[in-house]
Amino acid sequence: MTGPGTAEPPFDDPAWIERSLVIVDSFERWLRRPLVGRGASTVETAGALFEAPFVVVAHGTESDPLLNYANRMALALWETDLQTLLGMPSRLTAEPMHRDERARMLERTQRDGYVDDYRGIRISTTGRRFRIDQAYVWNLINASGANAGQAASFARWERLGD
Repeated sequence: MTGPGTAEPPFDDPAWIERSLVIVDSFERWLRRPLVGRGASTVETAGALFEAPFVVVAHGTESDPLLNYANRMALALWETDLQTLLGMPSRLTAEPMHRDERARMLERTQRDGYVDDYRGIRISTTGRRFRIDQAYVWNLINASGANAGQAASFARWERLGD
């Protein structure tokens, strides 16, 4: 890792590839359109997701869900590297005063499968605030059909108070 927003994902790790595919497959399941173009191999598809020109993050199913995926654009926006972001409680991506609103959106996603109109305030690991707009948030379903967490993607954000 060479600095904030940079990382080399573990493309040789089957768990990383599987997580990437669950994100891509689940988005297509709920939204009925592709999130990214599929490559000729699962590694290429995982690479396309990591290098997408929009943010993608995901968390698991823990009682206090932990981030378990972030693409290069997310790492740049949250001003961190992959090693630092993975395993962080996803609630910490929002300031305490915005966490109730975030929790309501995640409950709505759990109930409905996805939301395609989310807007909210987030905070980077360095304390910089930003507003996201027109975010997609969707439930992740693994190959066995079990709940595998939730993911979010957005291409629109605005820095606040810098």
